[in-house]
Order: sequence, then C-alpha cells, then structure tokens
Amino acid sequence: MAPDSLSDQQQAAVLAGALPYLRRYAGDTIVVKYGGHAMVENNLAATFGRDIALLKLVGINPIVVHGGGPQINSMMKRLGVESRFIDGLRVTDREMIDVIEMVLSGTVNKQVADLISHAGALAVGISGRDGRLIQASRLVHYHRTDENENEAVDLGFVGKPERVDPRVLYALLGAGLIPVVAPLGAGEEGEIYNINADTAAGAVAGAVRASRLLMLTDVPGVLDENGQRIEELTAEEARRLIREGHITGGMIPKVETCLKAVQAGAKAAVILDGRVPHTCLLELFTKAGQGTLIKAD
Repeated sequence: MAPDSLSDQQQAAVLAGALPYLRRYAGDTIVVKYGGHAMVENNLAATFGRDIALLKLVGINPIVVHGGGPQINSMMKRLGVESRFIDGLRVTDREMIDVIEMVLSGTVNKQVADLISHAGALAVGISGRDGRLIQASRLVHYHRTDENENEAVDLGFVGKPERVDPRVLYALLGAGLIPVVAPLGAGEEGEIYNINADTAAGAVAGAVRASRLLMLTDVPGVLDENGQRIEELTAEEARRLIREGHITGGMIPKVETCLKAVQAGAKAAVILDGRVPHTCLLELFTKAGQGTLIKAD
C-alpha cells in the first residue's frame, strides 16, 4: 500500500512501530554510500533526499558519500575525451582528474546536497580533499594477463585511502549539518586522487566508528546458492563464502569494503538494494531489514 493511501490511524501505527529502532539509533552516525540507480532515477533520488533528511530530523547523524560514474562518462563524452578502463577501473591522467573533480565536487556533490536540503535538513557538500579528510596514495592495480600472471598497471590518478581525518565531519555534524562527501583524496604532494566511492565510504565509516555503513547497490544483497538474500553474515562467514566461490564478481570488492569498515571500527555494514524506495528506512527501522548485514566475528 502506498504511503499516500494510508489512513491517519495506519500512519500513526507505522510511526509507533518504528519507535524501538528510533531509540536504538538515536545519536548514532550512519554512513550511506549513494550511487547506482538510486542516484540517476529522479523519483528514487528525491525519495533518497527525503529519507536522509528524516534520519537527521529524528536524531540520527547521516554522512553521505556519493559516486558519479555515469555523470563523469557523460561529461567526458561531451568534451570528446575517450575513457579507457582496465578491469573496470578508469585510467585517469592529469586532464581527466581535473574533469572528474569538476563533476564530482561541483555538479554531483551539490545536486546531492540540494536533494537533502530541499527536503528540510541542511546538507553541505565537500570533497575528500577538504580539510585533508581523505589522505590518499596512488592505487597499484595488478592485472591478470593471458599468461595468468599478475602485472602491475599504472592507472594514473586513481587512489586508495591511507588515512581519514574526520575532524571536518565532526565539525559539520556538531553544527547540525549533514556532510555530503565526493570521493576524492589528497596526496602528500598536493595530488588529487579519484577514489572508488565504495572504498571511500568504507574508510569514512571506519574512521567515525559508524553504527552502520549502508552500501546502496543494484542488487538485493549477498545471495545464497538458491538466489535468496542472506540476511546476516559474520566477518568470518563472509570470508569463507569468498574463499569457496559463493561470492563472486563485483560483489567481492563490496563485501571486502564492508569487512574493512567493520575491522576499522564500524559496528556493522549492510549491502542493500538502492532501487527499492525508502531502502535505508526499511533497513534501519524494520525487524527484517532490507539487505545483508555484515558484522564483526
């Protein structure tokens, strides 16, 4: 039943049912990685903005880390710049990193912040370079050759987080604001690094010891051999599923990001379907949850 069709009594019952979960997360910090379909579909984007605003208004401290791959691709095409990928990773030269920063820190970052602010909570867009929030180094990627050997590949200005200094996040949260973070990092010599949004969100979640890292994806979560969503995994169970080949392909780096976040200090991480309206609220405020929760052993 759509929310608009609920009676006053039904709406009150929904709010009352959420009360135990509101108490559980009151004052907690929740890091949300925002991307995929949830980001490019207008209806889902507007719903996401309202949901993040609601979290803030009920006493939870959300931090949003967003991606922007489709928007970067669109801008590259408009500029006539050809993108080259190795194992799904964009090779990024100096010209490209300037365009990527423009898109992520400019257009996309402010659009996401505006979605939330328009819904009634104040959001501020920053990048991982601001206040040296995310200190990064060049990512060394190893490509599997046709001879089944690992070959080091230079991806240019693609980075990995080395350290997260959360003081700028605490300052914004303390002022009642919602930080919206573009996944860029600052190098030791002033370099700009483009960082995978999942990886950046996981590093931020660990640094602020988030109660939850919510990873919005385009799948329902980790699936078992029958294609059914697994509701909860310990870190060791998740590692075993990777070793045994039950978790494969693009799900492996997402699960590994969750494991690193939990190891670094986050209480738990959840992989959930961003294509479902109100997916963050369903995960946090219902008994069954919405995705696959990964927690420490």
